[in-house]
Amino acid sequence: MTKYQTKNHEFNEATRVQMPAIIHLTRLGYQYAGKFTEKDAGTVFDEDTNILIDIFKKQFIRLNPEHEGEALEVLTSIKQELANDDLGKSFYKHLISISPTRLIDFDHPENNVYHCTGEFTCKNGQDEFRPDITLFVNGLPLVFVEVKKPNNIGGMVAESKRMNQQRFPNSKFRRFINITQLMIFSNNMEYDAEGGITPIQGVFYCTGARKSTKFSTFREDNPHGDKIAPYNADYPYEEVNLNVEKRILTDFNVQVIHTTSEYQTNKDPYSPTNRVLTSMCSPERLLFLLHYGIAYVHSEKEVEGKIEVTDQKHIMRYQQMFAALAVR
Repeated sequence: MTKYQTKNHEFNEATRVQMPAIIHLTRLGYQYAGKFTEKDAGTVFDEDTNILIDIFKKQFIRLNPEHEGEALEVLTSIKQELANDDLGKSFYKHLISISPTRLIDFDHPENNVYHCTGEFTCKNGQDEFRPDITLFVNGLPLVFVEVKKPNNIGGMVAESKRMNQQRFPNSKFRRFINITQLMIFSNNMEYDAEGGITPIQGVFYCTGARKSTKFSTFREDNPHGDKIAPYNADYPYEEVNLNVEKRILTDFNVQVIHTTSEYQTNKDPYSPTNRVLTSMCSPERLLFLLHYGIAYVHSEKEVEGKIEVTDQKHIMRYQQMFAALAVR
């Protein structure tokens, strides 16, 4: 049995959370990019960064028609920026820049293209990791989502340890961490701190770090305490394309779940995972976070007569995001 196959209708993280989440992203305007394999390296995607080459080139020309012949040169420049040990700062400055060329049109979300896929391996030599879901803007893999089935052992604390102890400190993953601006982690449950202050289950997010970072919770703005927050309830979701849905389930070898009641339930746009995907990854919100929600902090302090230098990358807490949206 593969990770995706089910036996006696046993559901796992793929069928309970991953597949429904990918389907939900198509409701938000993401195109399913297909499932990538090693044979696509160097042609469909750049193996050093996982940038989708043709989509990147097409969108670069669309946004920068006067620089049409520079797409591959800019791609090479991005690869060099992502290799820097600067928490992706040089790439991020490039990402939000409008001159001399643009990678994203932040003023007109409809001028960008949005794609998603699952199990897209980030590989450097013998070291690799495979995010459950990857989101692209104009071919750039700027977001990944890791999912676990509900009541997974260790809750989301286990996922935090894996990022902080295995992925962030590994220099082999530098380019992949530097290009990823938003990381979301979910076991598709409502928050529950089990008597503590920090929840151990639910949906969490962070941005890149050199060694370790803290996971943040997210709560949608809901001033009147509605059962479903207005942004989620009123979002203009697109209809799920049945042919695309079939292709996704076929690519991951889980066609058998299509008619099950549990799968249909987990596709609910108001599940914990899907609500946060709407709140943080809908094109308008994601572009806002990318443009205004990330900051680099440099600090120095004296410890036992020596100067310690700390560089950190921060992403807005949800309270800051809603305050900024209100100011705007």
